Amino acid sequence: MKRLISILVCLTMLLTFAYAEGNTYTLVCPSGAPAVTVAKLAEQNPDQYRFIQADLIAAEFSNKEADFIIAPINAGAKLYKAGKSTYVLAAVVTQGNLVFASQREGFTMDDIVAQKITLFGENTINASVALYVLDQKGIVPAETEYLAAAAETQALLMTDAEAIVLTAEPAATAAKFKNDKITSIPLTEELNLLTGRTGYAQAGLFIKAETLEADPEGVKAYLEQVKANIAEVSSDLEGTAKAAVALEILPNEKIASAAIPNCNITFIAGEEAKELVEFTASIDLKQFGGEVPADEFYYAEK
Repeated sequence: MKRLISILVCLTMLLTFAYAEGNTYTLVCPSGAPAVTVAKLAEQNPDQYRFIQADLIAAEFSNKEADFIIAPINAGAKLYKAGKSTYVLAAVVTQGNLVFASQREGFTMDDIVAQKITLFGENTINASVALYVLDQKGIVPAETEYLAAAAETQALLMTDAEAIVLTAEPAATAAKFKNDKITSIPLTEELNLLTGRTGYAQAGLFIKAETLEADPEGVKAYLEQVKANIAEVSSDLEGTAKAAVALEILPNEKIASAAIPNCNITFIAGEEAKELVEFTASIDLKQFGGEVPADEFYYAEK
């Protein structure tokens, strides 16, 4: 009997992946840590995956061309609440890839006290989480400056030996390969120590409602495929690194192998992610449109 059950389970899994592999779904995603979550899938089916600059992602929700979008969860929630998006949250795929970094010798969080810091993304959830951690630790900087993107704070980090910046993985690891004086402190680790949690709801995989309505079984199969692929990010780090380099997400396999484990890649499905999303929203509700997302914002398997 046990053998029969095992065979049936295996057959079900094979049919699920065969269904998923036969789809023609399209996915758009910002480059960097979010892109690593689907790198191996994209390498296998490059015509179905498109990587773009982060500041272009919001437009993808309104043009509704892609079946799936990977994007900041708060951005997707805000657009959904405003009636500018039909995309629902299928899964959380990253739980925080931000770091505080500096070339200062022996750099620690305490070095931020009464010092100037440079964050990226003023009035974004990334800046809100960074400021929340500092506030909860009782750390008050002398001045807070903002640049537009993590690439700009990383450039400052590389050129100014006294700068203290907020940047992100995998760029932070790449910077450390170029300059061994750089010390980085993962923001998620600091947040976890304060809250007893495992990160926050950063990037999510969104599914277009029209695609879900037209092909619920296909969507279910595809999500299983993405979930399995994300599990392989750590179990097959070499393969993931090779795919990330082939797609020009990361510069080389040595940096990729070092950086990917720091990207906090995960898969927390739809409704299961609700509590984590609501915690993240509580840090700064205005980043979520003034309130926690409604129940219908979360994908529920039917």
